[in-house]
Parts: sequence; C-alpha cells; structure tokens
Amino acid sequence: MNDPLPGFVILLAEDEPADAHLLRLALTESGMVANLQHVVDGREALEYLRRQGRRFVQAQRPDLILLDLNMPRMDGREFLAAVKEDAALCDIPVVVLSTSEVERDVLAAYRLGAAGYISKSPDVTEFISEIRQLSRYRRPLRLPEGP
Repeated sequence: MNDPLPGFVILLAEDEPADAHLLRLALTESGMVANLQHVVDGREALEYLRRQGRRFVQAQRPDLILLDLNMPRMDGREFLAAVKEDAALCDIPVVVLSTSEVERDVLAAYRLGAAGYISKSPDVTEFISEIRQLSRYRRPLRLPEGP
C-alpha cells in the first residue's frame, strides 16, 4: 500500500483557494493520511520552514512540499531555488503542482531541484491518481547511527 504513516506532513504552497481545496479532496479520495499545512506563497513557505514569526514558531518540518509555480510575492521558482540552496532544508522533496505542461517549465523545475512535477489536470480522477503517488516522494527515515 502507498499510504504514508499518519505523521506524514505535507506543506502546500498554493495561492488559489480552489486548488488548495481540490488537493485536500484528492488526498481524502486517495486514502492518503497526511497532515496538510497550507501557505499562500513562497515567502510564507520559507517563514514556515524556518519557523519565523509567531504564526510558525511550532511549525512541523514537512516530509514533502507541494509547490505551485505561479504565486505572488515569491513564486515557486524562487522558492525552490532558495530551499535547495539552504543546507537545513535541501533534503525535503519538493513536488511542483502546475497547470503548465510546457516542457521548458517541467525541465526548469527539475533543474532547480524538484523531485517531481504534477500537472493540475482538469480531470479530477486523473488528478487523484497522481496525488495517490505522492508517498513515493517521502524522505527516507533517518535511523540513529550505531556504535
């Protein structure tokens, strides 16, 4: 079964409320158990990850980041570059969620360090199928090193 453990934390950086709602629905429909944390742009996502500000002081480190490319203030490309340059954050897998299926956008996301790229399909069944595969991006568990 592809379901992650109940402690699976996903950070969603998405400025469109309808798309965030669709993702929540897709997670539920796919049977994936996850703690979804939602922020509305790249700048807020970095604040979450770095636990900056009163709102994010108790933020949980995500196992996965889902990232929209087109957001205000700091877009997904800028955010992805910042995360992959930060030694404390670079190991968190980032999967891009975008309406764009243009090859140059997909390649650019991978060049910046994305672990995956999912098109926001207008076909809900197809989108749910893609979301069901998110657990494959889970970071491997770090076991304590022995003597």
